Amino acid sequence: MKTAAGCYTDPGTRVPLRSPPVYFDTPDSEEQLMSHIEPMTIDIPQTVLDDLRQRLERTRWPEEVPEGGWNRGVDLKYMKDLVAYWLDEYDWRAQEQALNQYQHFRANIDGLRVHFIHHKGQGPNPMPLFMMHGYPWSFILLLRILPMLTDPAAYGGRPEDAFSVVIPSIIGYGFSDASPETGFGFQHHPAKYDQLMTSGLGYPRYGIEGGDWGGFITAPFGYHHPENLTGIHLNCLFPRLGDEREPADKDPDILRGLGMKWAPVKPRDPDMLRYWKNVERYWIDEGAYCHQQMTRPQTLAVGMTDSPAGLAAWIIEKWRAWSGWGDDFEKLFSRDMLITNVMLYWVTNSFWSAIRLYSESYYHPWELPAGARIEVPTGVAAYPHELAPIVRKRAERYYNVVHYTDYPAGGHFAIHERAAEMAEDLRTFFRPLRNS
Repeated sequence: MKTAAGCYTDPGTRVPLRSPPVYFDTPDSEEQLMSHIEPMTIDIPQTVLDDLRQRLERTRWPEEVPEGGWNRGVDLKYMKDLVAYWLDEYDWRAQEQALNQYQHFRANIDGLRVHFIHHKGQGPNPMPLFMMHGYPWSFILLLRILPMLTDPAAYGGRPEDAFSVVIPSIIGYGFSDASPETGFGFQHHPAKYDQLMTSGLGYPRYGIEGGDWGGFITAPFGYHHPENLTGIHLNCLFPRLGDEREPADKDPDILRGLGMKWAPVKPRDPDMLRYWKNVERYWIDEGAYCHQQMTRPQTLAVGMTDSPAGLAAWIIEKWRAWSGWGDDFEKLFSRDMLITNVMLYWVTNSFWSAIRLYSESYYHPWELPAGARIEVPTGVAAYPHELAPIVRKRAERYYNVVHYTDYPAGGHFAIHERAAEMAEDLRTFFRPLRNS
């Protein structure tokens, strides 16, 4: 791993970030940023990078099993090659420099420092848009679509469709602090983000977009803060929003995991039957990571916080599995991008705080009240290779869906994989809502 000299600190601590000398243009309603928002640059201490190299060099590998491949988790041959690349060719300082081309900030919201990128739109009246990532992502997965939204004219679009985009590291991830409170689940995120957008950045109304955990967060966001939202756009709709069982299905002796807890035993509607079969298959084939992170996250965190190779294996295996690209997944995500995403968990020592979102949301659940629906205008981009592909009638049960598009290709990482398509979907959905 190529590195250069930097500032120094204990490699086990959260990383301090330096501030650049200038502000960016703020919303027209404000002369400058409020005092509790500070600009920052990413500048990882050299001691953190030196410690990382030593750990990678000392990686102890398990034995390979015959015909293992990706069938039982990560492919060991792939991982050994990746770690060799990480040590010999990957250049963190070059990646750091590239990331610092964006305007980074941290806001102090009720004692939590929340990191975000704020990119002002190029157009006559850009609409503010708050975009949320998921796990095991970071903000970097949203960088491909960012210029398409902020400067649509440069991509063949109309300047009046421009957005001013805010992309956070969601609380507990990357350069954002973790809440010290027990029970701080996904339902508590919207209040912090709404405060950032309204009081912090001066946007009285704005749109939101989410996939994975970001999609999950749109539900309490829309339910508790509808007056501040012009619209909700999502490309991932998770199972646990409300009880969908008929009275006869509510057998307390039936034990189910998080995703299937409220599933009807025998859905009568063919579309819903197909949906719940997909959810069931996901939990059987892919759900082990989720159960571990929900129920025993601290046990897992001990290993992942100590071993960068282990952390990379845990994260990258899901990027491959969920991409839908199989062994060609590095055609979708460059090796540098894969490692940089892992680095953002490692250098900030945030894996444990990130997966706490699973356990806090599991032990302190939230759901829509019976019969309630989110009335904020909602747009849905449905992709066939999502973990559990969205069914329109189910989306309409929980959201006020006014725009819905079924796409023929794309999966869990569509915001990156199908960035141009997703950008156009966002423009089309929000266009009639810009003056609302």
